[in-house]
Amino acid sequence: MTDRAPEIYDVVGIGFGPSNLALAIALEERGLAGPQSGISSHFFERQPRFGWHRNMLLPSTTMQISFLKDLVTFRNPTSRFSFVSFLHASGRLARFVNNQDFFPTRQEFHQYLEWAQAQVAGRVSYGSQVTSIQRAPHAGAAAPEHLRLTVADVTGQPARVVRARNVVISTGLSPRMLDGIESDDRVWHSSEFLHKFHRMDPRGLRRVAVVGAGQSAAEITRFLYDKLPHAEVSAILPSYGYSVADDTPFANQIFDPAAVDHYYFGSAETREAFWRYHSNTNYSVVDDEVIRDLYRRTYDDEVHGVERLHFVNLTRVAGVRRAGAETRVTLRSGPDGEERELEVDALVCATGYSSMEPTTLLRDLERHCLRDEAGRYRMQRDYRIATAPELACGVYLQGGTEHTHGLSSSLLSNVAVRSGEIADSIVARGLEQDAQRTLLSEAGVGIS
Repeated sequence: MTDRAPEIYDVVGIGFGPSNLALAIALEERGLAGPQSGISSHFFERQPRFGWHRNMLLPSTTMQISFLKDLVTFRNPTSRFSFVSFLHASGRLARFVNNQDFFPTRQEFHQYLEWAQAQVAGRVSYGSQVTSIQRAPHAGAAAPEHLRLTVADVTGQPARVVRARNVVISTGLSPRMLDGIESDDRVWHSSEFLHKFHRMDPRGLRRVAVVGAGQSAAEITRFLYDKLPHAEVSAILPSYGYSVADDTPFANQIFDPAAVDHYYFGSAETREAFWRYHSNTNYSVVDDEVIRDLYRRTYDDEVHGVERLHFVNLTRVAGVRRAGAETRVTLRSGPDGEERELEVDALVCATGYSSMEPTTLLRDLERHCLRDEAGRYRMQRDYRIATAPELACGVYLQGGTEHTHGLSSSLLSNVAVRSGEIADSIVARGLEQDAQRTLLSEAGVGIS
């Protein structure tokens, strides 16, 4: 691997899920993605193909946001990349309207995302993982500064080197397991659920358990109950059942684009109030319809004298151990922390995700990236990490900015506006830097 004739882009996106897909579209729609416009871009994704939570595309599960909160509509309602345009291209627009529902199934929304990415796929390298970001050797004040990215091919092909004036990191959330418990063929995280479920012989799944109190936990519990009519399903919950998600109109204003400004420019007290009052719109909560579905199932079982769906309330998992072919889950319940064991054929940990953490990727730029008193990245309003003056390149984050931009900083709810703001920032800063370099060049400064 050498530095000879590296590829050079104005924008390199690291990760290609919905957030950077929306950014690619924003650049496309501004007419700034092609070489004739002066703005070039490329995206690297370690997965072999596009995919978004594929292992949670359970039958009949629906989106928790309106179809209007797609990749583009809040930024550009006339976009040809909208969900409505997808429906028209698919020949389903009239039928979707007749369905009278704002919330498409996850399967259909995933089809929409695949349809959108196919239109910009020429600027994406799949099976490619950025392993390091460094400052490239700089030719002087009159030349643009670049970052040097090393990109590994997951198939084992030689690594490549690219340069970029800006990077936008969107590597997604990291699955979070219970402390001291690792995933294996009998213990699964929800992020791998369908893949591991379909590898099993359903006849061998007679006792299954799901840990967690959020939407994924409830949906998996319902799925297992319906798909395994011979099995006992235990939902292990730290509370009395599930808490309902607040999706009422006033509460949903927390996801409006304007709420980002309220949070970013708000006081510490204002930010704390955001989380105190509105975390129940997104975290450890479940749609009312799913809660009622599960309650109806357990009530119907009681009417028929069947005991197949168990809600193990006020209980946490204290440990998991394997004994031959058996998986034994240690449960700790009640105010006294009484322990007992539950034998299962599979344990699903719907225990959520950790926020995106780009520190390892940015280790070579660490001395240039500013942090706050709590050790978190200081962020500009345009989702750019605040950096020391000597680093002119932009490092943007799509995720990991909840501490500065609030609840919707990594959610689909704000993806169209967020990606548009990043695109606008990249363009504006590029024009400003080009103008400065022109002045320096005309003055004879920094020319080697």
